[in-house]
Amino acid sequence: MKKSTEQTRAAFKRASKVMPFGVSSNFRYWGEDTPVISRAKGAYVYDVDENRYIDYRLAFGPIILGHADERVNQRIVASIENGVLFAHTHLLEIDVAERMVRMCPGLDMVRFANSGTEATMHALRVARAYTNREKYIKFEGGYHGFYDYALFSTAYTAGGSIGSRRSPIAVQNSSGIPRALGDLVYIVPYNDFEILEQTVRAKWGEIAAVLVEPIAGNMTSILPEKGWLEHIRKLCDEYGIVMIMDEVKTGFRIARGGAMEYFGVKGDLMTYAKSLANGYPLAAFGGKREIMSVIEPGRVAQGGTYCGNGVGTAAAIATLDILENTNALDVIAQRGKRLMDGIHTVLMEAEIDHALTGVPSMFSFVLGVEQAPKEYRDVINADLDLYEHIQVGMRARGIEYELDGKEPWFLCESHSENDIDETLFALRDTLKEMRK
Repeated sequence: MKKSTEQTRAAFKRASKVMPFGVSSNFRYWGEDTPVISRAKGAYVYDVDENRYIDYRLAFGPIILGHADERVNQRIVASIENGVLFAHTHLLEIDVAERMVRMCPGLDMVRFANSGTEATMHALRVARAYTNREKYIKFEGGYHGFYDYALFSTAYTAGGSIGSRRSPIAVQNSSGIPRALGDLVYIVPYNDFEILEQTVRAKWGEIAAVLVEPIAGNMTSILPEKGWLEHIRKLCDEYGIVMIMDEVKTGFRIARGGAMEYFGVKGDLMTYAKSLANGYPLAAFGGKREIMSVIEPGRVAQGGTYCGNGVGTAAAIATLDILENTNALDVIAQRGKRLMDGIHTVLMEAEIDHALTGVPSMFSFVLGVEQAPKEYRDVINADLDLYEHIQVGMRARGIEYELDGKEPWFLCESHSENDIDETLFALRDTLKEMRK
């Protein structure tokens, strides 16, 4: 079980000299043991010492088929011979947009971006322009990107700062965010029908949008309660509010048409990123033609030099073709269900209180609870320390998943039955060692 990490540690020291904390995203920092990856293939990542890990982080979700998928890479190699940026619309963009509209119910028109952060940022601007209102509702614990408007009351907010359930505080999650932006967001507990309705009825004239993750990915993949998404849809229809479904994680992962297909509820605007291009940089937002048509040159701004870039769109064509026309998502769901069931059995054997949340392609196990959490305040009462201790033992046995117990496990098409077996054996052995 003991592995050499000498070269990986040396590489991290190099990174720390030229990059703050040695990473390009705060979510990648794990202290002195922060991994440095040399390569990845299929369901595996390898550190600089060539230690292999079965990967359930999958770059925080984008790798839906597997790392370095040859079908995707071949499509990209063929396309880059024709250039990658043109300052014009190109044929690959049109192809991807047509595929998305065909696959996703309620999606009439699309614009491209480069990240989930950009996609939700642009969607909010469009919603504000369409309604001529400035404020919006987000849900406590929800994460929608790193930009100033959305970095309030995420899953990284201290429990002691969030205020009463009936009057949650909009807590900014970083220095450098203007305090005034907190006045533009109303925070509501996830899955709370009553408080959401009270907020909308009292403030609807100010509210441009309700921004919601159909599965709350960054807080243990909490599922919507029965009727929750329908309730949001009804209130938005009644009060002329734009319902933005943040499908950055769920899009093309939990179903071919994303959460709108899976749950049968359509947003007015939707955002996409992670599984769209199997890890290549591409994101999108879109929705009803009437609302998207508010975007006009010189009147409502949206754009970016790399939006719709040739590499990302070529990757998306290959990825969406596989997801639409093969059983890849069925394979992922089968593997994920077997893994969820196995984790449940092992934790039961170890007499550890727990709950499984999410869906097989994107799930979490929550420790120290007797039932699945329904909102962020339930999550912060979970045993996150025990989760972290188990993660350390699992990683020593070659299993890679997020250190933070609020983050989900992700499955890809490349995960095999043997990978599931190895993961469950590692969990059983880790718990046995901890009991000693």
